[in-house]
Amino acid sequence: MSEGAASAQRPYLLRAMHEWMTDNALTPHIVVDATLADLNLSPEHIRDNKVVLNVSYAATRGLVIGNEAVSFEARFNGVPTALHVAVDAVLGIYARENGQGMVFSEQSGPSGDDSGPGDGPGTRPRPGNGPGDDSGAGGGKPPKLRVVK
Repeated sequence: MSEGAASAQRPYLLRAMHEWMTDNALTPHIVVDATLADLNLSPEHIRDNKVVLNVSYAATRGLVIGNEAVSFEARFNGVPTALHVAVDAVLGIYARENGQGMVFSEQSGPSGDDSGPGDGPGTRPRPGNGPGDDSGAGGGKPPKLRVVK
């Protein structure tokens, strides 16, 4: 790594939040921007160009949260499916039981801060925007997420 260049924070924060949730017997879910991820999922699993994936160890097989991607195998309608999601496509991570988690900003640079103002371990995902609502973009606000069950 060159002097002064820092790696992205997002994969480290994802791993930390996943570990914290697992250690506290919570079920971690990630919210993925389906327009940025190459997902082999049927459209019924995608809503508002987003998909919520259960990334608990009980729901996945071979889970790896790497610096570039989150990869694992999961079952959708009983069919095993291998998923490989770029870390930049992950919009947030939260616990199913209490909504605690972290929302990431849309901008992710090598030295940029991946978390928006007010984001942190106690932050709940915010109610979602409609497809045409860009109020969260450009204003320094984190994307607004909606929990899809």
